[in-house]
Order: sequence, then structure tokens, then C-alpha cells
Amino acid sequence: MSKNIIVTGGAGYIGSHTVVELLAQGYNPIIVDNFCNSEKSVMDGLEEITGKQVTLFEGDCTDKAFMSQVFSETNPIGVIHFAAYKAVGESVEKPLAYYHNNVVSLLVLLEVMQEQNCKQLVFSSSCTVYGTPQKLPVTEQSPTQKAISPYGNTKQIAEDIIKDQVAANSGLSAVALRYFNPIGAHSTGLIGELPLDIPSNLVPFVTQTAAGLRNELTIFGNDYNTPDGTNIRDYIHVIDLAKAHVKTLDYLTGKSNFYDFINVGTGKGTSVLEIVNTFEKVSNQKLNYTIGTRRPGDVEQIYASVDKLKKVLNWQTELTVEGALRDAWNWQLNLNRKDIKTQGIS
Repeated sequence: MSKNIIVTGGAGYIGSHTVVELLAQGYNPIIVDNFCNSEKSVMDGLEEITGKQVTLFEGDCTDKAFMSQVFSETNPIGVIHFAAYKAVGESVEKPLAYYHNNVVSLLVLLEVMQEQNCKQLVFSSSCTVYGTPQKLPVTEQSPTQKAISPYGNTKQIAEDIIKDQVAANSGLSAVALRYFNPIGAHSTGLIGELPLDIPSNLVPFVTQTAAGLRNELTIFGNDYNTPDGTNIRDYIHVIDLAKAHVKTLDYLTGKSNFYDFINVGTGKGTSVLEIVNTFEKVSNQKLNYTIGTRRPGDVEQIYASVDKLKKVLNWQTELTVEGALRDAWNWQLNLNRKDIKTQGIS
């Protein structure tokens, strides 16, 4: 039986690490990517890590004719759907682009899956669906709040679309993974997070500042009601997150007309200042940082309850924040050695 799995956005940050883990578990990942938010060099890194040439279809997930062709040629048993625009700030400036890309790509995908009898879907969702949580840790019973950005709204809309398609007795089985803050890189330093613009995520900004590519890091606010005054997030090693996708795919095997959503995090909150201090320790670099004003829309603190993750998937994260920051720094040094220019540096 075919173990072909389409991975949309498979050349991206989380997607590429998931491709490695899929191969390790005997699946045959097929990447679909238009490289609007990733680099072709990722394919070389994947080949070097796995010793295998990964199949790639270059194109846009909103193009139904293209997607139908991909499915016809590969006959996948399932899909992991990462392809989406993902910057909160940009989504406020370009809402139509976000709704078109993130929602239409899912609609096209579900139409093609139905037409070609592909039944399993793992969807890349986000803890942004919870907004500012009223209670911590955030459980799957925590209410979803009105989204504070078009990006967050696309994730809520997408979850509703998937749930409705399952309810329509379509045969689809799907799980939305609501994950928290992925950080780190592959331990080889061959793939990792590669922002094509100024990083909107903390850790690549930290590593670029340590590498001298940024003058300084700004910590947005130190007057929050947290132990050290800075925001708290649930930082998960990207390799753990990738493994969670493969576990979810295994879990969906044999299910029909099934939908669920699961938090994926470590269950532990880490502050921005703790990230900075831990990075300085593991990298032996002194970071140049300043304290700025709060950033509009930033949630004070959020971290996951992982009880359902453990119970349903019989799995939990294994890697540490320290290890993730060490791997992220190793990846940054590798980029510097290769003199990669696409790090958001104009």
C-alpha cells in the first residue's frame, strides 16, 4: 500500500523538519511548495540529512488544476497542510492576501481530496485561536476568542471548514494541531528557520543579533504581570513538533468521518528574558538588547495543557528549550559560513 503523504509548505520551517520525521517512520513525503516563504536550498539540506531525494512539486495550493495533477500523479493516503502565510503583523496590513492564500488553499485541498478519495488530513493550526486566555494552562476546552488578527481568523475559519466537511459525511478524518511557539533547528544545522524578511519570531532575531546581523534585540515590555515582567510563551523544539505530526497521521489511520483538535506544546511557560539568558549561556555570546514598550496585540502569557496530547497520541515532547536554542545557534552559524543572504538583511 502507498505511504505517500503530501506535505504542503513542506520546504518551510516546520514542514521541512516534518519531512525528515516522515521518512524516518517509513512514509514517503511529497512536498508541494511555491517557495514564497522558503528557499530551494532546503531541498539540498533534506537530501543530505536523509540520504534520499524528496519528491517536489513546485506550485501554488490555491491552483486547483495543479493540485489535482499532484494528487493524480502521487495517489496520496494523507495530507499534512502547512502552506499558509503566517505573520500576524503583515496580516493586519494585507488581510485579503491572507484570506485568499490561507482559506482558498484549504478549500482547494479539501475539494481535491474528496474528488480523489484521500481521507486523512493533519492541519497546521495555532494557539492564536485561544486569543488572550482567561485561565492557564490552556486546555482544549478553553474557549476560542475573537481573533485579534486576520492571520488568527484564518486559522479559526479553517478549523470550522474542516469540521463542517467531516460533519457532511465526506469520509474525511482530520486533526487540527494547535501549536504554540516552535523554535530550534535540526541538530545537523542543515535545516532551520530562515526568515526571508526581518524576523517576526523571537529566536531568529536573537540568533541574528548574536551573529551581528542585527544591531540589537528589543524586548517588548518588562512590566507584564509575570515573574520577570516579560511575556511568557510555550516554546517547543521544532523536531518535537514535527514528530507530533507523524504521530497524528498514525492516529488517523483507519478512522472515518472523524475530527478533533489537540494542543501541541511542552506544558511549560518560558519568559522572553529566560530565552535571552538561556541563549547567552548555551552560545557563550553576550546579547545586545534593550527594553522597549509593549507591542500591541501581544498576549501576556500563554502555555499549553498537554494532557490530551499525552492521552490521545500517547506521546509527549522530549527536547528542551536549552537544546532548541543550541540547535538554533548552530543553524545560524551554518548560515553565516555559507554566507546566506536571505536572512531578511537588505
